[in-house]
Amino acid sequence: MSVDFYISESLHIEGLEKILKDYDLRLVSNQPSNGSFVGFDERGFYFIEDASNLLNILHVDFLSGPMGWRLKRSDHETLLKKTLGKSKDVLTIFDATAGLLSDSIIFLSLGHSVVACEQSKILHLLVQDACKRAETELPFLKNLTLINGDSLDVYDKYTDIDVVYLDPLYPEIKKNILRSGNINSIRGLLDLEGIEDRADKLFDEFKKLDYKKIILKRPVKADQLDKNINYQVKGKSTRFDIYL
Repeated sequence: MSVDFYISESLHIEGLEKILKDYDLRLVSNQPSNGSFVGFDERGFYFIEDASNLLNILHVDFLSGPMGWRLKRSDHETLLKKTLGKSKDVLTIFDATAGLLSDSIIFLSLGHSVVACEQSKILHLLVQDACKRAETELPFLKNLTLINGDSLDVYDKYTDIDVVYLDPLYPEIKKNILRSGNINSIRGLLDLEGIEDRADKLFDEFKKLDYKKIILKRPVKADQLDKNINYQVKGKSTRFDIYL
């Protein structure tokens, strides 16, 4: 299913035809007034879930906003550091649910290498664009391999992975709880692309494979997906279940 793509006539994107083909985008001459669409402006690529509410925009930026703030204090990311362990070795981390790359960008800033896999074409486009805009400011991005595809298929091509990282969308506990704008947009985006939320299945499949360590990010009060857990690292609202 193609998704509408809008760009102002005053702007230019190098390789536009290839982008339209690779990401199943349909170029439109006017900004849509309803439904979902991908857009491009001076900030880069963005996604709008509902054109009647242009304030709810999904845009990835590693240099400012919440992500920029986290990167400036990445040395304080104690929970993520604990999940990786005390070893000072450079790790190769396989992020099987890349999403907005919010935790893997911290892994990179700590000196590790990351292979990040995202099934959504649109999310992949947004994150790839954010990386291009930030590559001169964040030289550690050279240690990132960003792939659009099924993570189980991609994982088979690698033999030197130290950590499998799984950060699935948190389960919705109550329908009337307002979700954060980004999470809401991502769920709408996955629905638009016909991508199934298969967090539990993905974890079960990775558990069957040859691995050294799996880190599963969960809400702190959520049930364990597997009782054969080795240890946990807990924060106020999030915990990390570690399987060796």
